[in-house]
Amino acid sequence: MLAPLALLDQLQARLDETIGLLPTATAGGFASLILELPRTLTLAPELGHPGFSFTHGQQGELRAGCGVAAQWTAQGPGRLETLRERAQALSRHWHQYDPDETGFAGFALLGFAASPSPARSARLPQAGAELPNALLWLPELGLCTRAGQSALVLTTPLPVAPGILKERWRGWLAQLVTALAAPLPEPLTPSPLTALGSLPGLTDWQALVQEALAEIRRGALEKVVLCRRLGLKGRRSFDPRRLLAALAYLFPACQVISIRRHGTRFVAATPERLVRVVGRQVEVDAIAGTAARSASAAADAALTAALRASDKERREHAMVVEAVRAVLDDCCDEVSVPAAPGVMQLHNAQHLWSPLSGRLREDTDLFTLAARLHPTPATNGKPQAAARDWLDRVEPLERGWYTGAAGILEPDPSGRLNADLWVLLRYAEVSGDEARLYAGAGIVRGSDPLAEWRETGHKLAAVATALQFA
Repeated sequence: MLAPLALLDQLQARLDETIGLLPTATAGGFASLILELPRTLTLAPELGHPGFSFTHGQQGELRAGCGVAAQWTAQGPGRLETLRERAQALSRHWHQYDPDETGFAGFALLGFAASPSPARSARLPQAGAELPNALLWLPELGLCTRAGQSALVLTTPLPVAPGILKERWRGWLAQLVTALAAPLPEPLTPSPLTALGSLPGLTDWQALVQEALAEIRRGALEKVVLCRRLGLKGRRSFDPRRLLAALAYLFPACQVISIRRHGTRFVAATPERLVRVVGRQVEVDAIAGTAARSASAAADAALTAALRASDKERREHAMVVEAVRAVLDDCCDEVSVPAAPGVMQLHNAQHLWSPLSGRLREDTDLFTLAARLHPTPATNGKPQAAARDWLDRVEPLERGWYTGAAGILEPDPSGRLNADLWVLLRYAEVSGDEARLYAGAGIVRGSDPLAEWRETGHKLAAVATALQFA
């Protein structure tokens, strides 16, 4: 491994050699310079700027962005259509140069809140206030890891003065090398957390579940997903890198997501892919139906068998598969649906899981698909519109980006846009020594209020455990 000064010298020399490739005098658009990083990154460094990261431990992949080369926001029912126009314009006028032949490309974050409507002031405190309703964010510094290889991506709006650009990017490289020289966070002994209360509390939760069941009995809903928020306070300020490292360790099969915009960090460790589009190939996860895990192999196997056999859990799962398949049938050819769900086993929970796939038709795109898929019955309910309307009236908190989606967007050589979007689950907002954790449970015919409360408790424990070590 190169010493920090040697690494900085190498990167800055390579920058000086290659920056002349960029069309700095071009009027409009963006340019990215992609350089090999002679060090494999497994965790995004902290640079003290707005930033985001997506880490999948099991797949050995990392995408992280820092700083803002450009950003676009939107809200309302047409939010993804608005961002589609921005993304398509970006793709058409995005000049990318990969002189080290890394095979990586420049990328942006695409993310959006659970509901397209702005938060209503009647619900306080508002969640996720530091994130816009929908966001397309092109970072100035990007970091990538795949198959043991890493690269950095520097991006600038055009036109730009070459001398100014070189100095700015040399500054970014200096910050990056300094951050990479910092030692990885050492594990700490777990620290106790103080509960600051749940919204709704148990009594109100039970009443909400009973109200939802009444709606289901009268046929207005088949399913609705209720969520609650738990406040926690630590004995020390939570260290973001230690928190992300703990989440990656506890949930290697999940996408660990971090978004930092000002003073609050939004984190998720989610197993659920909303949609992945590569060229015309589409992949979607249908995940619904949950059981706990056990340290005993025999007891754990019994829990798995009970999950597979449960009429209530299988009905809940079938609703999600049916809804996803209906969207794919409208937008894709060659739709594939598993004959029966598998079981996705995580650290503290296991879920019924069906991966669906298809081939995107020429007359549609990932934005149309994402808008049609979100929200699925796994996070909202069925029918989609009726469940959302009911939750808007009844749920006592703003979800913000919890059960929204976020992921990576990048141009495809064919001119299309590729994306990998994940549903924001096992989610928390972290600021200083306080955190607000979110979890939900699907209510269907046969649901028991206390059992659903316990299910949300298992889900909340996922992030709470990581916070103890942060």
